Amino acid sequence: MKFQNVKGSIVAMVTPFHEDGSVNFEVLTELIERQIAGHTDAILTLGTTGESATMTHEEDDAVAEHTIRVVNGRVPVIVGSGSNCTATMKEKSLRYERMGADGLLLISPYYNKANAEGMYRHFATVADAVNIPCILYNVPGRTGCSIPVSVVERLAKHPNVAAIKEASGDIGYAMKIAHCIGPDFALYSGNDDITIPLMSIGGSGVISVYANVMPEMCHQIVEDYLGGRQEQALANHLKYLKLMNHLFLEVNPIPVKTAMNMMGLHCGPMRLPLCEMSEANAAILQATMKEAGLL
Repeated sequence: MKFQNVKGSIVAMVTPFHEDGSVNFEVLTELIERQIAGHTDAILTLGTTGESATMTHEEDDAVAEHTIRVVNGRVPVIVGSGSNCTATMKEKSLRYERMGADGLLLISPYYNKANAEGMYRHFATVADAVNIPCILYNVPGRTGCSIPVSVVERLAKHPNVAAIKEASGDIGYAMKIAHCIGPDFALYSGNDDITIPLMSIGGSGVISVYANVMPEMCHQIVEDYLGGRQEQALANHLKYLKLMNHLFLEVNPIPVKTAMNMMGLHCGPMRLPLCEMSEANAAILQATMKEAGLL
């Protein structure tokens, strides 16, 4: 399965843990099968939602290998290989390509940041080294820096840079890079609440946290919008917008894992520094999930 011009809902998978904090591969298999049954268009593993920041390289490799093996070509698998160390990101990217990943998610350098030229070289170094599509990941709320528009414009022309996951929540920024969208460069919303606005300027769908909870509906919203049924897409988007927003009552993935545990999906705890959701926010989330028919 190749990641090429994928349109639809790409789930940003959680990583389920046992109570002792180790990866729960049995539940991971169940979650993957649930996503495929729900018509998810592609699977992203080891993203922000997957808590890769608190996993070892060995654990990252094991989760990536397991996901690729279980999916077995039924949908594309994108693996997050990002790092604020360009050499590490290149090394991980090459390793995941050898494993059989269909695409890579590359984050902008956090903490050390970079000037525009350094930012360009950070991404281009990996895109030059691999032979599978790369997705830029713009999430300044996490990294402390945004990918400059000029850098996106340069990278959009690179044959191995296929898309950007735009998770700044800034529609103005998205408008500035919209002219880069074309047959060889796609835009994905990185925020569930503004999926439809971003599709209205040419976006191809969403890399979604919400899809962990309601994969079939997330897929349907995007499919309806791109299929010309915008009114139906908007109606469903608005119907579940409160849930999408409440999945961010606290830092991701605390609420979504809490929601999945409420649903009996056995995702287990988070790893420190992430911890259980406050009782007050968990009660709000539970009420919203009941309204959505999930509990």
